[in-house]
Amino acid sequence: MSKRSSSIIKAGLVAGTLDICAAIISVYARSGKGPEVIFRYISRGAFGDDARTGGMAYVVAGLLFHYIIAFAFTILFFMLYPKIRQWASKYIIATGLVYGAVVWCIMNLIIVPSSRITPAPPTVDSVIREMLILMCCIGLPIAIIAKKHYHERDHSTIRSHHL
Repeated sequence: MSKRSSSIIKAGLVAGTLDICAAIISVYARSGKGPEVIFRYISRGAFGDDARTGGMAYVVAGLLFHYIIAFAFTILFFMLYPKIRQWASKYIIATGLVYGAVVWCIMNLIIVPSSRITPAPPTVDSVIREMLILMCCIGLPIAIIAKKHYHERDHSTIRSHHL
């Protein structure tokens, strides 16, 4: 496996896991409901309201869809990083936070409205909470891991040229 693929897998797993853990904690703190509610919500994007009360397969599908989406945003960032590298390498925290906000916009303005989910109307609190989760749990770890990958790649290329 290439170092790039390994870095993408690592970033996708870290970001996806941090994001879902934050969502689980947030939902539980607000409603006392468990993680299956989140995974069913995600499944509703593909299966509609059947996922709300259906069997465990919808919960598993929601978990799978969650990580597919996390990996899609990870791959997108790894594709964009070389184009924004000059700025991103200097301001990695800002880059990660901005990318998390962009992910929130894509999810809430494009993906969710295009799915079979009928979300509750957003509140200022929900927008802030969800955006902060994506900024900290998706944007930051992906940006930091991508920077580390490209930095190590550059240094190994420089070392091989000097040998």
